[in-house]
Amino acid sequence: MNQNRETFKSRLGFILISAGCAIGLGNVWRFPYITGAYGGGIFVIIYLLFLIIFGLPIMVMEFSVGRASRKSVAKSFDELEPEGSKWHLFKWFAMAGNYLLMMFYTTISGWMLAYLFYMLKGDFTGVSPSEVEGIFGGLVSDAGACVFWMAIICILGFLVCSLGLRKGVERITKIMMSCLFIIMIVLAVRSLTLPNAGEGLAFYLTPNIDNFVKNGVWTTIYAAMGQAFFTLSLGMGSMAIFGSYTSKERSLLKESISITALDTFVAITAGLIIFPACFSFGVNPGSGPSLVFLTLPNIFNAMPLGQVWGIFFYVFMVFAALSTVIAVFENIISFAIDLFGCSRKKAVLINAIAIIILSLPCALGFNLWSGFMPMGEGSTILDLEDFIVSNNILPLGSLVYVLFCVTRYGWGWKNFINEANSGTGIKLPHKTRFYLTYILPVLILAVFIFGYIEKFR
Repeated sequence: MNQNRETFKSRLGFILISAGCAIGLGNVWRFPYITGAYGGGIFVIIYLLFLIIFGLPIMVMEFSVGRASRKSVAKSFDELEPEGSKWHLFKWFAMAGNYLLMMFYTTISGWMLAYLFYMLKGDFTGVSPSEVEGIFGGLVSDAGACVFWMAIICILGFLVCSLGLRKGVERITKIMMSCLFIIMIVLAVRSLTLPNAGEGLAFYLTPNIDNFVKNGVWTTIYAAMGQAFFTLSLGMGSMAIFGSYTSKERSLLKESISITALDTFVAITAGLIIFPACFSFGVNPGSGPSLVFLTLPNIFNAMPLGQVWGIFFYVFMVFAALSTVIAVFENIISFAIDLFGCSRKKAVLINAIAIIILSLPCALGFNLWSGFMPMGEGSTILDLEDFIVSNNILPLGSLVYVLFCVTRYGWGWKNFINEANSGTGIKLPHKTRFYLTYILPVLILAVFIFGYIEKFR
């Protein structure tokens, strides 16, 4: 075990960086929409329930494996597995997940940075909805622009990581996340004071039995389960790495609750920004990239001091995207350090070049390579990469972490629970053993199977 491993300077750093990894673009462009569509307050209650019984225990397991091994996923299973077992082979699966995630996430993050630049320049001021659509279409159809903004995001992320864990990743992420929370609160207050904001708030959070029944009880439950699962980026060691950097002073359930609470705060606050504004200006909120790149610029355009509020919003979006990019880059750099013993600077240089090259297919998938539709008519390379990560690597990786922690063929329940409960704070009850061993794996398999059904039906 590496006793000289770098550690976080503060507990706040650990919580904010882990939260930054979990908080991403899906919190903004997916959670508010599905909440409104699937029953408002009813959906939020179901979602919170699944966060507690689903997301939290898997996060505790990832952190435990990281903290006990003091390694990234590249070596953590080698350190903890029983002699002669093959759990360590999972490292290649998890590493592939981290690289694949960055192969498309960097392109979308680049679009966010481009939109912040456009907003600062005033490109959206006084333009019509069709012209807003033209700006987005012009961005994604321009291969040079897509590659440029993607490369800038990669360079920024790796520059932060090159400064080290404390001086770079922890210090910069703490500043970004603190600003992100402040900007969100300011935007939410502004949105809630718009005319007719109450209608949007009612649509968002009032329990809507009609929508709940119309979509189907099981469909709503699955949507809540899936969102609770995917929002925390579990299953490929992107949380375990931060466990390896933290001390044993506090129990891991306590830390996981703090991180999950911050992730939920951002998701719910995003809805407080989006729905009142959409209803105030009579715009359909929609979902996905169209919400952020088409709908919201039109709203800012119609709003007094819209350019200022637009700048605030896209600063928030860039910080949300970059916090995830930096967190996953740190994991990727740790792979190289743990596996090959190379220096941080060398790991940064090699991976910066590798990630930029690996991200090219996604960046070019909307322009030069748009004729390649890997998942049917209208699909892109991004859709394929997202499907591999979200529908396969995250659920199957989470299943590996759970089975490794609860079965005698892996690390084992006793080792896991002792590690998870080391330190002060809320302890994971021993009586959860039956649930974590026999029920949680079935729930994860349900997410995996129904993810395929939803995708291909």
